Amino acid sequence: MMNSVTVSAELGLSLVVPEHGAVPLVASLDYCADDPYAIKMAFHVGADEPVEWIFGRELLAAGLDGPAGEGDVQVWPEGTVGADILNIALSSPFGEAHFEAPLSDTAEFLQSTYGIVPSGTESDFIDVDSELDELLWQA
Repeated sequence: MMNSVTVSAELGLSLVVPEHGAVPLVASLDYCADDPYAIKMAFHVGADEPVEWIFGRELLAAGLDGPAGEGDVQVWPEGTVGADILNIALSSPFGEAHFEAPLSDTAEFLQSTYGIVPSGTESDFIDVDSELDELLWQA
């Protein structure tokens, strides 16, 4: 079943720059039931098009409670008691970046995604036949 219901939020983040402190910026989080496993995070870093990353909703959810991710996206909560900080580390062949996001706002965004697609029901929102047809037409 195709479903274009989306949830979006904007977060104020800090880009952690060693030896220079933190640089504030805004990121948009987007979730669409058409792609129920993925979160899109777009970083607004100037007048150019935003820099976008797509990663698993489950990865972001796991990172709220403890270290998650082994590849190019790693997420973990700040270890200080009472801290409202979620660390997000991104790496690619072009470089690495470490961001600090408000944990409570991120958790609120994730909770709203579960209102659209409850955890564990993601496969109910994917039309496998259409996805296969599209892949075969691109081949």
